[in-house]
Amino acid sequence: MVFSSVIFLLYFLPAFLLLYFITPAKLKNLVILFSSIFFYAWGAPLFIFVILGTTTLDFFLVRIMHHSADDKKRKFFLVLSLCLNLGLLFYFKYCNFFVDNFNVLLHVLGVSGVKWTAVVLPIGISFYTFESLTYAIDVYRRVHKPLSNFWNYQMYIILFPKLIAGPIVRYHEISDQVSDRSANYTIDNILAGFYRFCIGLGKKVFIANVMAAKADLVFSSDLATITAGTAWLGALAYTFQIYFDFSGYSDMAIGLGKMMGFKFPENFNNPYTSQSITEFWRRWHMTLGNWMRNYLYIPLGGSKVESKSRLYFNLWFVFLASGFWHGAAWTFIIWGIYHGIWLVLERAFLLKIYQKIGPIASTLLCFVLVLIGWVFFRANSFSFALGMVKKMGNFNFYIDGALLDTQFLFFAALAILFSFFTAFSTGQKIQQKVYSSSFSILGNVGMTIASLLLFTLCVAAITSSNFNPFIYFRF
Repeated sequence: MVFSSVIFLLYFLPAFLLLYFITPAKLKNLVILFSSIFFYAWGAPLFIFVILGTTTLDFFLVRIMHHSADDKKRKFFLVLSLCLNLGLLFYFKYCNFFVDNFNVLLHVLGVSGVKWTAVVLPIGISFYTFESLTYAIDVYRRVHKPLSNFWNYQMYIILFPKLIAGPIVRYHEISDQVSDRSANYTIDNILAGFYRFCIGLGKKVFIANVMAAKADLVFSSDLATITAGTAWLGALAYTFQIYFDFSGYSDMAIGLGKMMGFKFPENFNNPYTSQSITEFWRRWHMTLGNWMRNYLYIPLGGSKVESKSRLYFNLWFVFLASGFWHGAAWTFIIWGIYHGIWLVLERAFLLKIYQKIGPIASTLLCFVLVLIGWVFFRANSFSFALGMVKKMGNFNFYIDGALLDTQFLFFAALAILFSFFTAFSTGQKIQQKVYSSSFSILGNVGMTIASLLLFTLCVAAITSSNFNPFIYFRF
């Protein structure tokens, strides 16, 4: 089940909110838990038992670790917990990748390949694995104590708004809210959450889906028939698709959390207005960036190292790992390496050049660099991605008129507007006001009407079309 489906919007969500509203405070967590189990089991009825089983084991492993006085025992149980979670992630997400590449190597050596039954990738496995790792490591570091209530732990891990698409919520960020959300469970927050959910739904349905249709068309074309203009069109379409899909789902998750009394961390902050790749990664998928920094970059030594070469290696390696985290394919790895190289170059000398050329030029340059990276991220093979980038360097900018239909041009214009309008102070004020949790009575009336209208239009668009891709299936 996904947020932008009719089943979720017209059946699951209203039923859940009604049940959650009428349930006494002390039982609300159980409502969330069983609703989350149902939510995930709807699309993966067998794998939900794997999640529940591993989270049960992890709960007791972390508790034993916390209560162990001996450091060796604490490390032992930490390693057990990490192996459990990383082993699960490796098996379901990366086994196919390693077996396929091993078979390629065997084929080159003239040896028959290993027979292997392909493993189905469970949706959202990367997100809840990261949160399980975070919980265990933070307890080990004594950042917080483990949860004493088993059901609350299960609820935290498989909380459905963040289960399959993020944001990645570290336990200490919502630890107080797990047991008591009364301070946040107010009418203002519930309404603000509904507004935020509808905004995210609109991003997904009206911009991301329209951009996705055009991106899919270009990226599935014969490379020999693609002109430079078509290549740029496809790359631009995917650039806006992935942003409005990712940020739209984050908006919906944050909005759902608010309606339930949770305060989730922000995940996107207008990344295409960035003036460098370094700034881009402070604004793009911020919870993932924070995770990588706290659990990989800093343990490697971070910026507090003796040599610049080690610093550059740390930056590069973190983004190599980030690329591999996104997907088990060489295209994702190349994408991570690509961003890592630009971060190293910026740290070495490019940031000074950006300052000299000014904010407008540096923003446009950063956007183009990010766009080229998305070509590798989206392409099904490295050779196709490389061919697309080569096409983009040609001067044949002819685009078939059939690709430039009115619907695409209209929503592409909206995508450009909403991607860059916060580069100006007026845009920042508008966004801050719309995302505010506090409105006057008249403001709430206006926002409620606008949100209900947007919600209705989104449902109408979903029901009238068979095209509603879920981008997280790749991750």
